[in-house]
Amino acid sequence: MENQIDTQMEQRKGRRLVLFPLPFQGHINPMLLLATILHSKGFSITIIHTNFNSLNPSNFPNFTFHSIQDGILESEASSKDVLALAKLLNTKCVEPFRDCMVKLLSDVSEETISCLISDAFFYFTQAVADSLRLPRVVLRTGGLSSFVVFDAFPLLRERGYFPIQDSQLEEPVAELPPLKVKDLPVMDNVDPDSFYEIIAGMVNESKASSGIIWNSFEELEQSELDTLRQEFPNPIFPIGPFHKYYLTSSSSSLLAQDQSSISWLDKQAPKSVIYASFGSLAALSEAQFLEIAWGLANSNQPFLWVVRPGLVRGSEWLEPLPSGFLETLNGRAHIIKWAPQLEVLAHPAVGAFWTHSGWNSTLESICEGVPMICMPCFTDQKVNAKYVSQVWKVGLQLENGSDRLEIERCIRRLMVEKEGEEIRDRISKLKEKAKFCLQQGGSSLQNLDSLVSHISKLESFVFHSQ
Repeated sequence: MENQIDTQMEQRKGRRLVLFPLPFQGHINPMLLLATILHSKGFSITIIHTNFNSLNPSNFPNFTFHSIQDGILESEASSKDVLALAKLLNTKCVEPFRDCMVKLLSDVSEETISCLISDAFFYFTQAVADSLRLPRVVLRTGGLSSFVVFDAFPLLRERGYFPIQDSQLEEPVAELPPLKVKDLPVMDNVDPDSFYEIIAGMVNESKASSGIIWNSFEELEQSELDTLRQEFPNPIFPIGPFHKYYLTSSSSSLLAQDQSSISWLDKQAPKSVIYASFGSLAALSEAQFLEIAWGLANSNQPFLWVVRPGLVRGSEWLEPLPSGFLETLNGRAHIIKWAPQLEVLAHPAVGAFWTHSGWNSTLESICEGVPMICMPCFTDQKVNAKYVSQVWKVGLQLENGSDRLEIERCIRRLMVEKEGEEIRDRISKLKEKAKFCLQQGGSSLQNLDSLVSHISKLESFVFHSQ
């Protein structure tokens, strides 16, 4: 046993990677899963993280952690403006991140750092990496399909699609079928120029990197992969789905997961439950929240509903629900603050996932063969929802927001009618493709081998440049 550990230590020598996740739940999870995958391939892992949404190193004893002072004020951290926070982080983290990297690079007791892997939205890190003569590889935590659209932003602006006009919402985007103008990945109620600036930073600095890793797989987004491989000068590695590598990985959830959902699901009939969860960032008005509540109640299906504290603007938790609402459902509903989502989606009682269409949730649903009801809120979620409903045809999209009658009708289509059977059949075939890509000879495993080989070449570059 001792010899085996010595051998692993020897293999890791000189093979250290520094990873820097964007501190939002949907970005932290895939970065730490990627770290676990690369650790299993013989790399030593150092994680740099911000004070904002700080990580707990004790959950990941195999990794080394370094915290940096991000200078984010409490008032800024509590802001619901994700765009403003992302911009602030790209400004305020420059010096502390650079200082941390200089210290790591000068520490002779550590192995040579092969490369930096940072979130695509931490675009400032490209300039820091260049100044330190260190290769930077990017992790893009969204899908290839939405990235194709982000890459097309300059062309779309030139052709007059932006700023979006209400009168054009139903018009097709000729350059990007099957998208309509309403599906373009923008954020409502934010300064368009600020948004374009962040997207340009993400896309351009990804192009300038030494490679891009995707939590996706070729069979899911083949044509988008072909497009990006033509457009981009650097290598692209779709090695997902990350969470299906079956590696033991501690939880990186920023919220406490309520395990009571599993014991409740155990009492439900197979494929009968609607699981509704809208991610870690979405915010609803009280009116939307009530339409969703009545839509679920009137569907006559049992439902597991994640109502995150702060999900409803101006409310702590369930205060907007009418008095006696839960009692009238006779145990047909279970409402919690946060769910162990992977366990929930894998549970045989779950028959549909009502989702905000974040990329992690979309991929997790595909991997478990659970059809989706899509209610996208902003940015890439709009593209993901369109692909789920129109390209892969493994779910339905709520087209008119949260109207209780449409919700009820949508649930019936998916859970009871023939259309739902066809959708279930398609997603079970896609589930098999997701499974196959991680088997021997599968596309994601081959791409992972290519990534490891690519990083080894970057190691050689680092060694010779020092």
